[in-house]
Amino acid sequence: MKVLAAALSLFVLAACAAGDAPAQPEATQVADAAPAPTPEPVAEPAPVQPTGLACAGAFTQGGTVLCRTWPGASVSIDGAEVTRADEAGWAVIGFTRGHGSSGVVTASAQGARVSETFAIAPREFDIQRIDGLPQQTVTPTRPEVLARIQREAARKREGWDSAADMEGFLDGFIWPVEGRISGRWGNQRILNGVPANPHFGVDIAAPEGTPIRAPAAGVVTLAEPDMHYEGGLVFIDHGQGLITMYLHMSRLDVQVGQNVAQGDVIGAVGSRGRATGPHLCWRMKWRERQLDPSEAIDGLAAARRELLAAAP
Repeated sequence: MKVLAAALSLFVLAACAAGDAPAQPEATQVADAAPAPTPEPVAEPAPVQPTGLACAGAFTQGGTVLCRTWPGASVSIDGAEVTRADEAGWAVIGFTRGHGSSGVVTASAQGARVSETFAIAPREFDIQRIDGLPQQTVTPTRPEVLARIQREAARKREGWDSAADMEGFLDGFIWPVEGRISGRWGNQRILNGVPANPHFGVDIAAPEGTPIRAPAAGVVTLAEPDMHYEGGLVFIDHGQGLITMYLHMSRLDVQVGQNVAQGDVIGAVGSRGRATGPHLCWRMKWRERQLDPSEAIDGLAAARRELLAAAP
């Protein structure tokens, strides 16, 4: 009996020990890897909204006009692209001597497009006869003269090809010199009895040595003291290829690459080159188009009043 009791005690103790033992862990199920986060969709650039095209200036043959549109927009006249607006949305345009009675200006950017039609005022041009010019400045024949003209044409081409990254045209224009208007822009000319191209300059008669001032801020792209036709010659780029030119100068006070501010003296009136007396021939060219600088004075002033007031 004692042996049986002892055996029963051992059995109870073993059962208690088994109940106290920790439970065996269940098999762990490996979870699937978490899915990669879905990338945020890249927003497409918002299309430019057509908010209109604002232009103001001299809407006439030979006139200069300033437009405000989308930054970097392509700008066309009558379907032909002529320029691009700068980073602020400004664009200079101009109309030729022979432009018709209306002009369609179009701005395009990022799929947006807007057009405006403007009436272009016609002008009447006189016939101007000038005699007493040196014959080699009218109908040159000597080989050395022809070679010189060709070399000088290449230098002028470099000056015209400038496209300064500036907005000097926003200054508006002032007259570069005071004096009597002795020759108007666009007149048909007969030189020493020979019909010539229209006169694409404004002649301002003034005494020899009269200071000539920059009509607006710009950078000098050509400065030559003795050209065959023009005598002393200076080009100033006022931005976007709007180039003004100063002919027959007796003295040059600037050099290529120099920045000038409105009103700075750039030289003096003279009578060098194809001229019969002291005067300034003031010319303007934009994108291969001959424009009337005298029309730009009132035109750019009007543009400043209308467009700068509305600029953000």
